[in-house]
Amino acid sequence: MRCLVTGGSGYFGSLLVDRLLTDGHDVRNLDLLTADHPDGVEFVAGDVRDCAVVAEAVADRDVVFHNVAQVPLAIDHHLLRSVNVDGTRVVLDACRDAGVSKVVHTSSSAVFGVPDSNPVLPSTVPKPEEAYGHAKLAAEWACLDAARDGLDVSIVRPRTILGHGRLGIFGILFDWIADGADPVVLGDGSNRYQFVHADDLADAIVRAGATPGPGIFNIGTDRFGTMAEALHHVCVHAGTGSRVRRVPTAPTVALMRATARLGLTPFAPYHWLMYAKSMWFDVEPAREALGWAPRWSTDEMFAQSFDWFLEHRSATMRDDASHHRRTTPQGALSAAKRLTKLFPLADVPE
Repeated sequence: MRCLVTGGSGYFGSLLVDRLLTDGHDVRNLDLLTADHPDGVEFVAGDVRDCAVVAEAVADRDVVFHNVAQVPLAIDHHLLRSVNVDGTRVVLDACRDAGVSKVVHTSSSAVFGVPDSNPVLPSTVPKPEEAYGHAKLAAEWACLDAARDGLDVSIVRPRTILGHGRLGIFGILFDWIADGADPVVLGDGSNRYQFVHADDLADAIVRAGATPGPGIFNIGTDRFGTMAEALHHVCVHAGTGSRVRRVPTAPTVALMRATARLGLTPFAPYHWLMYAKSMWFDVEPAREALGWAPRWSTDEMFAQSFDWFLEHRSATMRDDASHHRRTTPQGALSAAKRLTKLFPLADVPE
């Protein structure tokens, strides 16, 4: 296939580019950031909201994988909407005009907010609860409108992504554990929380690109447990003496909100909304429709992500990397890290 990956210089986009190259496809990347891709990847520099640049990028492409997005930590809500919604519309219009055969749009589980029940099913109605989720849902609506007008568009919604090189706020978690500080859970940590490995997500997206007809696919691992269990297992894997600790939910959420508004901590609304909540997808429909199956369990992907962090720790603070490729600055969390070592908290039941 002749493929275009928008956002192909970012964390997941670059992995998708590599996967498509490995499969023997002709790959073009549209991004504001350059990337060190293998030879043979054509690079188009530009903004996804620029109609002329996008038209150039989609020309002669069979399949377009649309991954560009402002992340939940984006402070500028206008930018969040203009990139995630308006940019998606620009891509869809250009694909229609260029006669692109297939578009695969990478959405987010944030469109569901805190679900009323689990697992989340294909029939579950989205109800986002913060700006990022609303923007991603509006982008999905643009995809559905384009599909009704005849463009073959599929939507892939991943759970929280882990895997080699996935940092962002996870970089803070790994930094604490590597130094023997205690990661915390809200409440007792018994909420079941699903992740997805980047390689499993790439596999699902490539399969969606080769599957004719519009579809919506919810993607996550099928082997996962509670939040406390996930963090306990990565602490054991690290062997640094870190132990999972619990803190009361309500006052901690209030503190997360207050410090985030003051710019003291790197939290976004999705973090305090979801960290103590259960959420997981029923992945059987995606398994059946795409012939796809997740290879990685939560424990395996956390262990791999932590090991990658240790190997590349000195480079994880680079400002020129994409949001998910660098460790998010900790701000006041650096002091909290020290406190977990000075003042032990009650253990989370295992």
